[in-house]
Amino acid sequence: MLRDKRLFLLVAVLATVAMVVSACGPKGPKLAQEINLNLGTEPPTLDPALATDTTSVEVDESLFLGLTDFDDKTMEVIPELATEWTVSDDGLVWTFKMRKDAVWVHYDPATKKFTKKRPVTAHDVEYGVKRTLNPETASDYAYVLYIIKNGEAYNSGEITDPAEVGVKALDDWTVQFTLEQPAAYFGGIAGMWVARPQPKEAIEEFGDKWTEPGNIWTNGAFALDTWEHESRLVLVKNPHWYNAKNVSLQRINYVMVVEASTAFAMYENGELDVCGVPSTEIDRVKADPVLSKEFYQAPYLCTYYLGFDTTEPPVDNKLVRQALSYAVDRQKLIDTVLKGGQKPAKTFACPGIFGSPAEDPNFVGISYDPEKAKQLLADAGYPNGEGFPEMTYLFNTSEGHRMIAEFIQQGWKEVLGINVVLANQEWKVYLETIESDPPQVWRMGWCADYPDENNWVLENFHSKKGSNRIKWSNPEFDKACEEAAATSDPAKRKELYAKAEKILCVDEAAIIPIYYYTRVVCNKPYVDRKSTRLNSSHMSISYAVFCLKKK
Repeated sequence: MLRDKRLFLLVAVLATVAMVVSACGPKGPKLAQEINLNLGTEPPTLDPALATDTTSVEVDESLFLGLTDFDDKTMEVIPELATEWTVSDDGLVWTFKMRKDAVWVHYDPATKKFTKKRPVTAHDVEYGVKRTLNPETASDYAYVLYIIKNGEAYNSGEITDPAEVGVKALDDWTVQFTLEQPAAYFGGIAGMWVARPQPKEAIEEFGDKWTEPGNIWTNGAFALDTWEHESRLVLVKNPHWYNAKNVSLQRINYVMVVEASTAFAMYENGELDVCGVPSTEIDRVKADPVLSKEFYQAPYLCTYYLGFDTTEPPVDNKLVRQALSYAVDRQKLIDTVLKGGQKPAKTFACPGIFGSPAEDPNFVGISYDPEKAKQLLADAGYPNGEGFPEMTYLFNTSEGHRMIAEFIQQGWKEVLGINVVLANQEWKVYLETIESDPPQVWRMGWCADYPDENNWVLENFHSKKGSNRIKWSNPEFDKACEEAAATSDPAKRKELYAKAEKILCVDEAAIIPIYYYTRVVCNKPYVDRKSTRLNSSHMSISYAVFCLKKK
């Protein structure tokens, strides 16, 4: 996310785990002191203003608090740093009252000592929001805050005075937001990492290095002890967190193992406590008398899709894009490669997102139809693939992503008669490439920041208000997204979002939705699944509860 803004990029077919707020009760099992997890890759950043991907945000969730959170079961917005909030009658002004017992802490890895710095205040929220929007920060996710009055104008350089941005600390414990238009979903945005309080003193002292161990100030349940880049990252319990008495873990040990097979071998060897299950191992795990009891599978709010650089031939032609989409046998991919109970995707937004037509039987998306795919490619001027130019499909380095890419590559060759070149890059480099110089086709995953279609269609593909990595513009699509965001009528919003999804995924085939994700993980018996929400969706949901019976 850089100037044209960002997007949630899902790292591998791997469920991740956020952490620890509640104890298991007086009669529960003895609680462990630490847990061992795999991040899957190096976090590109721990700066909340700059984070765009699931890996970075997973760690940030343990380090930094937001004004709001989401209820684990209902997905309703609930207080976190905020204690309460009010909304003006016209829906434009949101006023949050904040708790007074949250503090910034500094942890010294050398001495293992915590120092309380000062309270977290409304001024830190104002500073954090304005820093994210400041064009000098170069936040690729700043566009999420464009709903705030003058947020876009400030981020684009149209105005230069931050005082004109619609966020203001009325006093130490009250922060007020003024919006560009009513937005019932703003309570969710207010809890996102880009809107979280940020420690001005540490940022001004250490600059780009402020998130390194020994420099960083945090206010969450954990602090940063170790960050050996490309290797491991360690978090330690913050004793000064306001709910520290209910945090059972003393330490979270992350490794950064990219290959899912290697990570799962570590799990079987007792080196990891929770781990994603590679698709190649699912059948074995289900048949194993021990591993089958540790296996867990459930849907979650993410979609796997292919994006295009719609300005580059041959995918600048919508007939080519439609042909490519109709030539993907999504169900066969799930049955033979993924094997994790995923569902074929016909929309960008997955089931469970307000406004998504994913489960609407009247919404006809693109599904596997080889004859139609062949005809569309012929209509585009490439009968049986003749004369089709070289095309590259890029994915981030991962066994799982490679298997998916090879399946789709083979399907396109068999159905359409075209040869597609596969290429892969390490995660951080991959993100930079997708932002600056994407190939014709690339894979991506999107997980919900908040459960509303606005977060999916408008914030990703609107030609001016979203990240729009696909470099696509459709006035009718833009208008539908804008009208849906502005109206408070739920039925009308659903109607408009269905229209936007049809334009995006069917009429223009500007992306190819592939499947809706599931969590496919194993966890050790001492991880109490009943009280654990394994979660990799980027719903600003801060912590899950872990009851552990070991050590």
